[in-house]
Amino acid sequence: MTAPAIGQSRPVPVSVSEVLPWLVGVVLFGLLLYYFIGIDEGATSVFGNTMVVHEFVHDARHFLGFPCH
Repeated sequence: MTAPAIGQSRPVPVSVSEVLPWLVGVVLFGLLLYYFIGIDEGATSVFGNTMVVHEFVHDARHFLGFPCH
């Protein structure tokens, strides 16, 4: 095997056990973000009867096409 030329790179092997925690974390974070932006309605919120989260992401909801009224 020859060394790569200057300016070229070789792929680095990464094991599944190193990537799996990051993948699970990103998926859970994405689902949580989807809940807060797309589903949380304030009055029907899983985290209490508060409109704080709804008002915080209100414009993002409309920008992404989620109805909220």
